[in-house]
Amino acid sequence: MFCVAYLGLRPRLASERNDSGENRLEKIRSLIECSKYSIHDLSRCQAKKKGEHFRLNMPFELGIDFGCRQYFGEGRDQKKFLILEEKRYRFQAALSDISGCDIEAYGADDQKAPQNAVKHVRNWLVSEAGIAPVAARRIWGKYSDFQEWYWEKKLAEGADEEEIRQYPTSELLAEIFNWLAKGEPV
Repeated sequence: MFCVAYLGLRPRLASERNDSGENRLEKIRSLIECSKYSIHDLSRCQAKKKGEHFRLNMPFELGIDFGCRQYFGEGRDQKKFLILEEKRYRFQAALSDISGCDIEAYGADDQKAPQNAVKHVRNWLVSEAGIAPVAARRIWGKYSDFQEWYWEKKLAEGADEEEIRQYPTSELLAEIFNWLAKGEPV
């Protein structure tokens, strides 16, 4: 999300609105229809521990996006996807229909995986969206600057760390744009 915003695009998320009266699937469908670029992370397709359920939301949403590109018309055949996974070929065990797609794997290392994901998103946006190249390392460094600014701001507003971790994604995204508009303060 930070990488997309930092490179000048506006991430759209189902969690950008919190109206419980709004049907989530309808919200996702409308976001897919109006978005030219989509990022789908399939890494939650496998449970991490015994008793945990694997998540099928992302493969389901990827299927909706493929359908939109194939059947919606009105220029949607120009939609671009980035499909991410933790391990390069793991998705084939559950979703072999997309075996012919290029999927970017960011790895399982907790330290390196987020940085690798930023590299994949950055490279994809440069090549498919024509975004001006900015080094992935710079984006990662700016994300660290943002995180520091964000936590200090929220702590100064009276929040504790637990509360900050539970803030809605829409609020985090608004703060990313706030930080960018302020000239990326450190």
